[in-house]
Amino acid sequence: MRLAAGAMSLFLLGLVRLLTGAQARWHGCPPKAEQRIYFANHQSHADLVLIWAALPQELRSITRPIAAKDYWTSSGFKRWITTEVFNAVYVERERKGDEDPLQPLIQALESGDSLILFPEGTRGFAEDPQPFKSGIYNLALRFPDVVLVPAWIHNVQRVMPKGEVVPVPVLCSVTFGEPMKVEAGEDRSAFLTRARAAVIALREV
Repeated sequence: MRLAAGAMSLFLLGLVRLLTGAQARWHGCPPKAEQRIYFANHQSHADLVLIWAALPQELRSITRPIAAKDYWTSSGFKRWITTEVFNAVYVERERKGDEDPLQPLIQALESGDSLILFPEGTRGFAEDPQPFKSGIYNLALRFPDVVLVPAWIHNVQRVMPKGEVVPVPVLCSVTFGEPMKVEAGEDRSAFLTRARAAVIALREV
């Protein structure tokens, strides 16, 4: 199983880079093997794959993407690839009872993992990201030493245009920005607005 996962990882890495280039642009911080939360705009199910492919190996091996459980476990293959290849953290998009939807992320961070998450929660189709949900703010308060890195994903929605079943080669990139943190006394609304603005600002870099 581990051998198959390793082979699939290399295959996907080559395929994604062939189709998209998967270029990483480190504008505000260098690639560094420290515990981070990368947070980005979200327009495609391929977003997590593109960021994963753009990271250098030493960061990719310690970074886990957040994956919507209902979508990424809807088939045996999707479940296998997100579990064995991406080592994803599954999250529920709909809250169930008293269960804390952030608990899987909290456990991953407590274990020392870095995360890739999309604060919009669901994919957007407008040019600008949707308002950010509160999860990233709550995680930032609970784990103040984890570095928050905004990112902008360029062009990934064009790789698989709506209605198409075959990916279209399009040059894509991920721009990583300057780390940020919750400032003293900053409330949730102000932080989420600032975090969203930090992501949008990278679009023009």
